[in-house]
Amino acid sequence: MSEAVSKGAGPIRRILSEPLGVVGVVLVLVVVLGAVFADVLATVDPSSISPRDRFLPPSLAHPFGTDHLGRDLFSRVLHGSRIALAVALFATAASLSIGIVLGLIAGFGPRWLDALLILLFDSVKSFPTVMLALALVTLFGPSLTAVIVVVVLVNVPGYARIVRTQTLSMKDADFVAAAESMGAGFSRILRVHILPNAIGPLLILASMDIPVVIAIEAGMSFLGLGVRPPTPSWGAILNDGFTAIRDTSWIAVAGGLPIIVTTLGFTFLGETVRDVFDPRLKVR
Repeated sequence: MSEAVSKGAGPIRRILSEPLGVVGVVLVLVVVLGAVFADVLATVDPSSISPRDRFLPPSLAHPFGTDHLGRDLFSRVLHGSRIALAVALFATAASLSIGIVLGLIAGFGPRWLDALLILLFDSVKSFPTVMLALALVTLFGPSLTAVIVVVVLVNVPGYARIVRTQTLSMKDADFVAAAESMGAGFSRILRVHILPNAIGPLLILASMDIPVVIAIEAGMSFLGLGVRPPTPSWGAILNDGFTAIRDTSWIAVAGGLPIIVTTLGFTFLGETVRDVFDPRLKVR
């Protein structure tokens, strides 16, 4: 067991040995811990309205100030982190799962099916994200479900193409031919012999896509296409700050700062993880 623990601790030590990795880990931990302990850190209800306290500047009672309805921005930012992380993790996991299945089928299946799936990937990828979001919101209305569907549709083609390329490069390998000669079935070859060799680059890419998903969720909420009021969302807070920018500046800062911190944290962490697990991609 000690040997397994030491093997697992090796990559962690290498990540923490990189300054960029340390910064990424710290920023990600700040965001994650803020989301987990939001109820403890913020004792004010994020949806509680107090007209007499509107546009209060940052203070000990309200570290990020209050908005145009007197709601505590610190509490709204912390609870908004739950929305951002939940959407990012769920949508990325769903995109990754669907992309893996479609990519394996495209790479190992017949040529006509591969061509059909590539056409499907290119067709979905050709749609601008904003236009796709507008179309889905028109059909189903603004909601978290619409945000997740947009993210999945946008990200699946990229994951599927990577898996397809990895599968095509391995389908004629000796170990696959040996498995076929021993009577291994289609699903077993994909699950046991090809997928484990293709999953590494995908996980690195997925970790770097999380801030992109958070930005998409915030952008849709900013445009009124995502989370509906009074549910706290970073994009909605940013929209409130943009609307009241002539009266106060701290609302826009409260909405934009967590997006910047989260994006930098996951980007730095993803870059370091990539360099640790695939040094050939490291730019010196």
